[in-house]
Amino acid sequence: MIIWVLYDIENDKARTKVAKVCKQAGLYRVQFSCFLGTLDAHQKDTLCLQINTLIDEEKDRVYVFPMNQTELRQTVLMGQAFDKELVNDEVKALFF
Repeated sequence: MIIWVLYDIENDKARTKVAKVCKQAGLYRVQFSCFLGTLDAHQKDTLCLQINTLIDEEKDRVYVFPMNQTELRQTVLMGQAFDKELVNDEVKALFF
């Protein structure tokens, strides 16, 4: 399944660790606090558990959105949409 991870994490160290965990899971950074990629259900659950150990549940916000390929293709991209320095062709290929 395709997974979006979006977050608003106050602590710099925790935020950096969450980004690292997302990258290690095989997700691609598409904005500074937004990752996208393909994971199976077990990988998604593992990622959620790892992130949960890194954040402050009283202050931080993390969203993990699963979607399928059809839904992703219906996503509306406006303006610059992605940070061109962060997004590679593998991410762009998910949309087309």
